[in-house]
Amino acid sequence: MAQQLDLITYTDSWPDDDPDAGFRSMVAMFSGIDPLPTLERLSRNKGIPVGALARFILARYAASGSEALMEIGPRVIGQMDEMVQKAEEADTDAARLEAYQSLKGVISWLNIPLTDPDCRPGGRGSDS
Repeated sequence: MAQQLDLITYTDSWPDDDPDAGFRSMVAMFSGIDPLPTLERLSRNKGIPVGALARFILARYAASGSEALMEIGPRVIGQMDEMVQKAEEADTDAARLEAYQSLKGVISWLNIPLTDPDCRPGGRGSDS
């Protein structure tokens, strides 16, 4: 079933303390860019209709949070969130720096299988 979607530019204002100010700012910035020339070129090059490409991109973006949660796991996400919340409750630069260092460690740990060619998931066995 075909649906129509109007691609509009978002121009609005919001208070500085709006919890969604960062997101609103990104929407305002990116909604001023016309994505159709890129989609049209991709459509021609791949033989896929523009509407199908737009649906794919939107669905993929919408699902990316769930995909990240499945990849990392709810326990690690909870631990990372706890680090940030603890720092925000303390409301000090020292606590935020400590949270940054903790998050840096978690990210480094998560990155090992992606960057260490000798990493063997599930154990430290050898090939010999």
